[in-house]
Amino acid sequence: MLHGRAAEQDRIAALVARARAGESAALVLRGGPGIGKTALLDWAAELTSPSGRPLRVLRASAAEFEAELPFAGLSQLVRPALDRLDRLPAPQRQVLAAVFGLGGGAPADRLLVGLAVLSLLADLAEDGPLLCLVDDAHWLDSVSAEALLFAARRLHAEGIVMIFAARDGIFAAPGLPELTVGALAPADAVRLLDPQLAPEVRMRVLGEAQGNPLALIELPRVVRADDAGGPLPLTDRLQAAFHGQVDRLPAGARTLLLVAAVEDTGDLDVLLRAAAPLGGGPADLRPAEEARLVEVTGRRLRFRHPLVRAAVHAAATYPQRLAVHRALAEVLTTPDAADRRAWHLAAATTGPDEQVAATLERTAEQARGRSGYGAALAAFERAAELSGDEAAQARRLLLAAESGLQSGHLDNAVRLAERAAGLVNEPAFHARVAWVEGHAWFWQGGHQTAYDLMSQGAQLDPGQRDALLVAAFHPAWYLGEPYLGACLDQLATLDHPVARYQVAAVRGRPLPLAAVAAQVGAEPRDRVQLCGLGFVAGQDAETYELASGLVARCRADGILGLLPTLLFFLAEAEFFHGRHRDAAVSLDEAVRVARDGGQPLWVSQLLAVQAMLAAVAGDEARCRDLVASALDGATAGAEAAGRAWTLWALGLLDLGLGRAESAVTRLAALQENPYAHQVCAYRSVPDLVEAAVRAGVPEQAEEAFTRFSAWAERVDQLWATSLAYRCRALLSGDEQDYLLALKAGGRPFEQARTELLYGEWLRRARRKADARGRLQRALHTFDQLGAAPWAARTRGELEATGLRAPHPAASAAAELTPQELQIARLAGTGLSNRDIAAQLFLSPKTVAYHLYKAYPKLGVTSRTELAALAL
Repeated sequence: MLHGRAAEQDRIAALVARARAGESAALVLRGGPGIGKTALLDWAAELTSPSGRPLRVLRASAAEFEAELPFAGLSQLVRPALDRLDRLPAPQRQVLAAVFGLGGGAPADRLLVGLAVLSLLADLAEDGPLLCLVDDAHWLDSVSAEALLFAARRLHAEGIVMIFAARDGIFAAPGLPELTVGALAPADAVRLLDPQLAPEVRMRVLGEAQGNPLALIELPRVVRADDAGGPLPLTDRLQAAFHGQVDRLPAGARTLLLVAAVEDTGDLDVLLRAAAPLGGGPADLRPAEEARLVEVTGRRLRFRHPLVRAAVHAAATYPQRLAVHRALAEVLTTPDAADRRAWHLAAATTGPDEQVAATLERTAEQARGRSGYGAALAAFERAAELSGDEAAQARRLLLAAESGLQSGHLDNAVRLAERAAGLVNEPAFHARVAWVEGHAWFWQGGHQTAYDLMSQGAQLDPGQRDALLVAAFHPAWYLGEPYLGACLDQLATLDHPVARYQVAAVRGRPLPLAAVAAQVGAEPRDRVQLCGLGFVAGQDAETYELASGLVARCRADGILGLLPTLLFFLAEAEFFHGRHRDAAVSLDEAVRVARDGGQPLWVSQLLAVQAMLAAVAGDEARCRDLVASALDGATAGAEAAGRAWTLWALGLLDLGLGRAESAVTRLAALQENPYAHQVCAYRSVPDLVEAAVRAGVPEQAEEAFTRFSAWAERVDQLWATSLAYRCRALLSGDEQDYLLALKAGGRPFEQARTELLYGEWLRRARRKADARGRLQRALHTFDQLGAAPWAARTRGELEATGLRAPHPAASAAAELTPQELQIARLAGTGLSNRDIAAQLFLSPKTVAYHLYKAYPKLGVTSRTELAALAL
């Protein structure tokens, strides 16, 4: 029975009740050692349904000494479900098989492991609600933590509850709700004490324990009424209490406990074999069990509390710990124990040892092959520390830095690369360092440092020059002049397909995008950089085709980490083509994946483009909220990645709502360095021209218009030519320019805006009859796109011509969320829930949930009816 935990129990019981109703949830229990987190997990594990049926429970308990072993925690939790692997989509099945040593395969996207875990758990939950409990989550190995948190953040309607118990200030779990487990109230603390305690001891324990349940149970054994206490924090006091109990055990029992404290699995066979040469045997288990320090179930030993393990470990001398690590390494000889053996060998080594370093390097390579990049980082770094010479140390440090880049540990990547660079003086090696460190800085927003590293590194090794200069283009793009110009000058000297395309996109006549893509290889990571450049070259249609194909490839192959980038480009193309609803669907999915996968730079850019859609719709509150979110969280000293898009979004919002002067201020800022060359700067010039003319300051847009006209001529696209004519019509008032703009043609939203502007011009010229047709066509498009400010303005113009325009009936599809729309569209093509789930990296139950919500909104009851709708 738990005392004083009614609120915590109610919260957990409510989550389990939701799981029984088909919903999912996650929770992090926070609290110090001994506060009762494990007791709450034990209580949760015993919950039953109203009919008395127990829950399906998966459970793991992380240990401090397994924090470097890849997927150790994940293995504990999901191994009971591995018989269902064959039910997963192929990429997910393959990555989990590799993770758990059940099959080979190339290293995969690090986020795919988390997605595969979610799919596996969701499949298990098909049989009924599932409760996943992870104790001492602050000691999870990094790759297990990443996978489990990714899965937890994407829970929706699978009937799964995941609860993590962790200490305060450790185990960052952004996006998950937390519940702090605090001290017991005085009355509950008293109920936990032995009623036979002397009153003096009772008062002393209550004062010392401070409402900590473990302290209330353990301190009575060591606290005397006349004990003055000490300055030790409660955790240290408890550990000291356990140390006292351990110290009273026979020597053999202490030895056996030390082996158990160092060995993390609790495998009794391994413990006894390792303890035997050190003086510990099976008979020594009994005193430890009688002292209630450990419990043995079957062939598994478990410490009563992590503080007992910590007390045993802390009480041992350094030579004793070294001896135990050596003994464990001697008995861990099976292939599946190779990682543990390597780490025990490393822990038993006090100085450089090339043989042990090589063993640990092999462990790192195996971790990387299993997509355990965080674990590979730790193993490579420790191998470097044990290396016999500086060259080997530098090589392993750089391998560790590369793993840091792959795992998203960018600070570590920089730290390790810098250490590696200080050990050797080889130009080619320093060029590799520049590649790793430059990318780490770039993804943290350190564009200047990234550019300096990459451009300087390119001068060190001819073999790496092209790749480094092509990469240096990206930070140069954000820095603007003079860095962009200098980078392009160097790129112009290269015989490299991407370099040629970069230079042509910015300075010359654009090259055929599809032909360039064919030259750079078929892998999405090779081609993704061309997508952004496609917009610079005005090749929107070609970029859409490229991005669309790459998105399909990522879905098929499970390349989840690249999906936000490609969906950003896809949404950009959809927005430019006036397909705003499609863009909203792409952005919604991309934001969720980017957030779940910890990609803040892409979250910023994606939210900023969502703000553009809100601006078109005239939803000022949503637009401003999205802008604020896009700008939030930028690295100290760096600008948010979505900054340029937010300027355009706010400027477009002001223009739509009639605040022309404010729009000029915002949009003019995009024409200055470092933004002037960027996609947002060129594409927003027509908005700046319109705002400047409406504000009565057309001269403030003339220079930008000159640049835009030259760009439109260079990219040679009809839609760009149309916009150039429209700008000229606004600045000159020449009707012929309006007609040329409309004849050139354009995308729906921009063409409608040209019709509106021309209709306004005609009405002012008292040609109301001519204006009506233009305005009616514009209004139809604006209503279809949900461009409320422009629709309202058009209605006002029509009424001024004497024609009243009714508001259209709301579309049923307009009531759907972007995710509901995306799923309904796929269901309408005949795909099953499982097929849709595989494409969108969701669970089948989540797909079913969204269809259940979408059907009544659309007034349909089946997939057949969905197929007949124009969604």
